[in-house]
Amino acid sequence: MPIALRLCSARMSRTSIELRHLRCFLAIAEEGNLTRAAARLHLTQPAVSRTLAALEKQLGARLVDRSTHHLALTPEGRAFHERAAAAVAAFDTAVDPDRLRHRPLRLGHAWSAFGPYTTPLLRRWQRDHPETPLELLRVDDRTAGLLRGEVDAALLRGPVEIPGLATEELLTEDRVAALPADSPLAARPALTLADLGAETAILNPVSGTTTLDLWPPHARPRATLTVANTDDWLTAIAAGRGIGVSAASTAALHAHPGVTYRPLTDAPPLPVLLAWRDSARHPATGALVDLARRIAHEAR
Repeated sequence: MPIALRLCSARMSRTSIELRHLRCFLAIAEEGNLTRAAARLHLTQPAVSRTLAALEKQLGARLVDRSTHHLALTPEGRAFHERAAAAVAAFDTAVDPDRLRHRPLRLGHAWSAFGPYTTPLLRRWQRDHPETPLELLRVDDRTAGLLRGEVDAALLRGPVEIPGLATEELLTEDRVAALPADSPLAARPALTLADLGAETAILNPVSGTTTLDLWPPHARPRATLTVANTDDWLTAIAAGRGIGVSAASTAALHAHPGVTYRPLTDAPPLPVLLAWRDSARHPATGALVDLARRIAHEAR
């Protein structure tokens, strides 16, 4: 039976699945490791394992693949992750409704924020809305903390199709190749995706947008190396372990002495989105969307 149906099943009592089960699962999914998840939750590792097992038993589905050192979500786990994150975020908002009216507007991003328009956005917001501080927070996950309720809105790149999220496309960015500074490819003024086919592609599946599907099937990189955040991505490239592909704003906001950026002439542009949760909308979200839209329009 699909997870979505099981959660609403009449056979499940009100206490079958509790908030602690969802928080435990989210910690495991985000840490990819039982020990780190236990430390984050201030629990023992056996307690975390038992909680996960109880949740899987109630759902009748295996959520986490335990066959490797780095835990990975099963297809059922990935589907359940979105629903669990949304449920926990909605609960946290419901039990503290006043916080939406008395705290700053938190704007998340996983990397590169609003590109070269980040500073104008922050300055103009401070000028026009001094009563509501705008906090820019970097959170390394696909929605920059939005689904977990850590932020009120997020600047994201690439298509986002997640139930409960509203999005506004602000602009598009060209893509660039990120190369070790001493790579022969760094001497060229521009590159194509096929030029990178003989290299190892360094991918960030946690918060990045580049996958092997970006390349034509006949020209895909010979190998891949995965990292967990932008800092590790830059370090791996600078160390000569492979190459990366990112948005053009990365070159400006994440300069590194060991990394050279070159334009990719045949890579599709990357959309830059502003996203927010309709179920927990901050009163100032509309004003943020309007300002970001105006700045993007002025830049065209």
